[in-house]
Amino acid sequence: MKNKNKSTLSRRDFIAGAGLATAGFMIVPRHVLGGTGFISPSDKLNIAGIGAGGKGFSDLSAMWNNGAENIVALCDVDELRAADAYKKWPKAAKYKDFREMLEKQTDIDAVTISTPDHTHSVAAMAAMDLGKHVYVQKPLTHDIYEARLLTETARKKGVVTQMGNQGASGEGTVQVMEWVDSGVIGEITKVHAWTNRPIWPQGIPTPTGSFKVPKTLDWNLWLGTAQQREFNPRYLPFKWRGWWDYGTGALGDMACHILDPAYRALKLGHPTSVEASVSNVFVEDFQEAYYPDSCPPASKIVFEFPERDGKPPVTLIWYDGGIMPDRPEELGADEMMGNWDGGLLFEGSRGKLMADCYGENPRLLPTSNMNFFKNPEQKYRRIEEGHYQNWVRAIKGEIKETMSDFEIAGPLTETILIGNLALRSYSMRTLKPGKKPGDWDPYSFPGRKKLLWDSKTLKVTNFDEANQFVKRDYRKF
Repeated sequence: MKNKNKSTLSRRDFIAGAGLATAGFMIVPRHVLGGTGFISPSDKLNIAGIGAGGKGFSDLSAMWNNGAENIVALCDVDELRAADAYKKWPKAAKYKDFREMLEKQTDIDAVTISTPDHTHSVAAMAAMDLGKHVYVQKPLTHDIYEARLLTETARKKGVVTQMGNQGASGEGTVQVMEWVDSGVIGEITKVHAWTNRPIWPQGIPTPTGSFKVPKTLDWNLWLGTAQQREFNPRYLPFKWRGWWDYGTGALGDMACHILDPAYRALKLGHPTSVEASVSNVFVEDFQEAYYPDSCPPASKIVFEFPERDGKPPVTLIWYDGGIMPDRPEELGADEMMGNWDGGLLFEGSRGKLMADCYGENPRLLPTSNMNFFKNPEQKYRRIEEGHYQNWVRAIKGEIKETMSDFEIAGPLTETILIGNLALRSYSMRTLKPGKKPGDWDPYSFPGRKKLLWDSKTLKVTNFDEANQFVKRDYRKF
C-alpha cells in the first residue's frame, strides 16, 4: 500500500474511505481529482462473493451489473451449486474457505455474503475486520448477540453495509413511511404481519441414517460454526432454513422483508417483551411431539414496544405457517389480505393501512378511500438505482448512505431474533423424575410465558433458561 502522506492515494485507500463521502459527491474527470494515481468513483469495484450459488448467484449478478463492476473471487463450499457462477465469471479466483479467500485475495474491495444464516456473522466479521464493505443477506445474523456485534463493528470500521431486504429500497416502503408520518390513519397502536412461510419442512424429527457426502460438497466448511452432525440430504439445499442450527425459520426468512416498513415508519427500536404460541405436531396418543432441533410449523408471536419520542406503545403481532390475523371489517370479501408471500396491517386511531410483502402496494382500508386520497408531499428519497446498486453507489461515494445499513438492519434483526428466542423457549420441557433425555413431561412447559427483554444487557430478565439462545458457542472448523 502506498504511503498516505504522498500526493497519490492507492486504490485501496480510496475505496475504503468512500463511505464517508458526502451526498453531493459527483463523478468528475480523473485529471481534476489529482492525476493518474487517484482512483475516481467511476472506476470498477472488485467484489467477492461468499456463497456463489443459489441466492449468491443472483446477488452477485445484480452487483456486477452487466460488467459495470468486477467479480474477482468466488467462494462456495459446493462446486455443483456454484457452477453457474464459475461459468459466468471464469476469470474470478475460486475458493471453498472464505478465510483463505480473504487472506490471499488482497484486491477485494467489497464482499457479498449469501450463505445459510449460521455463517452470516462470522463471514461478515472476517471481511469487516479487513476493512471490506459488506452486503449480507437477511436475516443479518443467526443470533441476537451477533446482530449487536456486527452493528458495533460496522460503526467502528466505517465500512459501507447493506442487508439484503430489498423492499427497504422500494417505493412502497417510503410511501408507508410518508403516510404514517402524515397521520392519515392517526396514532398507530397495533400492527399485524404475516407470511405464507414455511414452504420447507419444519416441526419434524432430527434426521437419522448414514449418507455419503457428495464429492462436490465440503461438509465441514458447510457446517462452519454449527455443531458437528453427520451429513443428511434433509438439511440442504434450502431445507436448512427449518433447522435451528443453520436457519431461523419462517420468521427469520421473511420478517426482515415484511416488518421493515413498520419498523422504520414507527421507529420501533427494541421490544420490552415477547410472547409466543406454537403449533407443534401431534402423535397418535394425543401427546404433543417435541422436536427441539426443528423450527415449529406454525407460530404466533406478540411483541410489545414502549412509548418512543411521544409515540404511543405498539403491539406487533406476527403470524406464520397458515395462521392469519382476523380479516379487517373494512376489507372487501373478494379482496386479498396482503399478497401471496404475506402482508402488513396497521391499525390507527383514524383508520387502517395495508401493504403487501416488501411494503409493496400500500392502500388505505376500505380501499375505496384510495379514490380520493392524495399522497402527502414526498419526504424521502426514492432509490431509483435499486437495493443492490444503492450499496455499490454508496461505496463509490456517489450517495451518502444505504437504505438498510447495519445501523437499522442490526436492531431490526435483533427484534426479529427475540421472536425466535420466544419460539424456542415456548416448547422447552422438563424431564420426568428419573427419566432420560427424550422422555419429556408433556405437562411441563416452563417457556410458555411472556418474556421480559432488556435490550441493554441482551437478556431475558424473568426466565433465565431462554438466554441460552441469545448467543451460540461456535464450533472450531
